[in-house]
Amino acid sequence: MYSLKRMVAKLAGGVSTKTLAIILALTMALASAATGTLAWMYATAPQVKNTFTYGQLDITLTETDTGLDDDGNPDTNQYQMDVGAAIHKDPTITVAGGSVDGWLFVQLTESVNFADFMAYTMADGWLPMPGTDGLYYRPFDASEDDQIFPVLKDDQVQMNPSVTLADLAALTSESYPKLTVTAYAVQRGGSAEISTPGAAWQIIQGKIN
Repeated sequence: MYSLKRMVAKLAGGVSTKTLAIILALTMALASAATGTLAWMYATAPQVKNTFTYGQLDITLTETDTGLDDDGNPDTNQYQMDVGAAIHKDPTITVAGGSVDGWLFVQLTESVNFADFMAYTMADGWLPMPGTDGLYYRPFDASEDDQIFPVLKDDQVQMNPSVTLADLAALTSESYPKLTVTAYAVQRGGSAEISTPGAAWQIIQGKIN
């Protein structure tokens, strides 16, 4: 059996909460007349504070640690490749409870020889981003509960049936197939700049480039 090393790049994207406080003071004026004079009485009500929050957006990308590389780090996993085998791999994106409506993106970057050895299918709900290989997106709605989105269908990659033991024996630590997974999120709605996945992805590119 041979090793497949896959780097999972975890990006826990957060949008800082911004608070705008508007303070309203209400002044009441009451008038009364007594003995031919006009006296004005003033009363000030307690301040009314209205707080408007921008909202939060928080995601995590995790994967079960295989333990095969003995580093204790689930972000760098090593897997065993067998001819004709399905290999368990479970990258999962969690949108934290309390997050606002958003666009969720996941990018899968393959080594140049990855497709020669393995294939995968995206989990239900992911849509390919036109014009960008390996990039997928999906909208999600605000929720007070955590929302969990698997990346790969059935949490696995499949060895190509044409791969032989001789093909595996020819691999070295430098030529092992690799797959990198990166997750991003952007607030959705409220502005034309983030109303479509294409516009949201442009914002992300401006942050990471």
